[in-house]
Amino acid sequence: MKTIQQYLKKNGEQLDTEIAVATGISLATVRLHLAELTAKYEVVACQTTRFVKGKKVEGTIYRIAGYTPPAAPGRKSKAQLNLS
Repeated sequence: MKTIQQYLKKNGEQLDTEIAVATGISLATVRLHLAELTAKYEVVACQTTRFVKGKKVEGTIYRIAGYTPPAAPGRKSKAQLNLS
């Protein structure tokens, strides 16, 4: 389960199939571990529908609960204040 948590923390939200391929763990095992992590509120699961090359793909996306990734590098716009 630690491998899955580390992968999600590093790569953000991912489909269960993508997690299985990237970590080298079988899809059934990944789904079992993700169900346990979801029950412990360590991972958030969302049902999703994607279209890949016009083909409808339904799946479940997972991400670490309560984790905000660091800001992307580069210039940021400055906040503008209206004092009128």
